[in-house]
Amino acid sequence: MKWVNHEIVTGVIVYAVVQEPLLALYSMAGAILPDKLEGNPRSGNYWSWRSRHRGWSHWPMLYGLLLGLQLEIMGGGKLSSLTDMLTIGTYLCLGALLHIAEDALCGKVPFITPWQKIGVKLFSVGSVTEYLFAIVLVLVCYIIHIQFVIE
Repeated sequence: MKWVNHEIVTGVIVYAVVQEPLLALYSMAGAILPDKLEGNPRSGNYWSWRSRHRGWSHWPMLYGLLLGLQLEIMGGGKLSSLTDMLTIGTYLCLGALLHIAEDALCGKVPFITPWQKIGVKLFSVGSVTEYLFAIVLVLVCYIIHIQFVIE
């Protein structure tokens, strides 16, 4: 998916669940983290970048481990002075995990190991179908929000 769609879809999903704009904003930053870690495809050899794309930076186990560690520290009451930073880290990791799930709908991403990739190709990156898919996801989140949250 394009970054704009990653950010919008991730932000809307997180906001629909937690109803906190700031937490949704943190997750939107995390939604571009896996691609940012790989570097800029325009800054060098595109094909070299492309060969590394959706590698270790898109491995969900990495973000799951970081998320679990942060939640363990927060849940145990340890380092309470770092709670705000851990909350930000938690939502950055959630955003990255949603990014990976979204990428798995338009190609393959690592799963158990960084080298074993799985996924489906429902649409091509940058296609009209991608944008329609993002719009439908946003509308579904909105409808669910209206039905179950707003009374």
